[in-house]
Amino acid sequence: MHLFQHLRRGHLWLCMGLGLGASALAQTVVEHLPGAEGLALKVWVFHPAQHSPDTQRPVVVALHGCGGMYATVGSRKGQLSARHQGMTNLLLAQGYSVVWPDSLTPRQETSLCEQSMASRQVRQSHRRSDVHTTLAWLGQQAWTDPQRVALLGWSHGGSAVLASSDSRQKLPQPSVTPDIALAFYPGCSDALRRTYQAAWPVHLLLAGADDWTPAAPCVALAQKAGMSFKLYPDSHHGFDNPEGQVKHLPRVPNGQNPGMGVHAGRNPVTGPQAWQDVLEMLKKRWPDPVAH
Repeated sequence: MHLFQHLRRGHLWLCMGLGLGASALAQTVVEHLPGAEGLALKVWVFHPAQHSPDTQRPVVVALHGCGGMYATVGSRKGQLSARHQGMTNLLLAQGYSVVWPDSLTPRQETSLCEQSMASRQVRQSHRRSDVHTTLAWLGQQAWTDPQRVALLGWSHGGSAVLASSDSRQKLPQPSVTPDIALAFYPGCSDALRRTYQAAWPVHLLLAGADDWTPAAPCVALAQKAGMSFKLYPDSHHGFDNPEGQVKHLPRVPNGQNPGMGVHAGRNPVTGPQAWQDVLEMLKKRWPDPVAH
């Protein structure tokens, strides 16, 4: 049966996303990397169990959104959220290592979602620095295939994908640079104003009904900068979350209609489809997860 059919029926959410803990699929390590301005950047590293420690393999650097990496309630509190753990397990099953830089808790933050843009102390310059710190560290690891590294970000982390891949930002380049970058529903207005230019292939996964980070500026950016994109209809911000349903979040001050809150939540059809699209794009880029 085609993987998408499994996804449509929810089997993959159970088997990879939520039914198995990380330990069933991976070896997990927490690292503290020396970052900019004396920051000890906390990085979670997940390795596929089927590979020996030094076997070179593709690596996905995953970037969390404004709510951070972790579940905040329930039995998973303090662990990766359902969406983050689900995608991690899905990538591990393909033979990829997955690396999650935590941009919030080392800066004494747990969530930015209810902060106005002007008041946020964690900005895209910080996220960009964290990406570069992580890439520099990956260049020193025997298990990193330096030719097969991807960025994958959601929302604020999707914006971090754009901030990190902008060739107009004159920053020292780490020894490892991404081969491809994928961004779920990023905020694109700033990049559109900056005359963004992609330093490597970038693909945007956009929500057609998004009133938090609307799709229209991203479509305009993709067309202007020559990036690929896919627009998922009838989908709100966070549509790929494997749990929950669409909710109104009245306390979020940023969005298409300031002061009126935003909507976010799962679409049981387009969410699995988008995850399948991620797998297919990576598979097309990297046909064999081990041999190079």
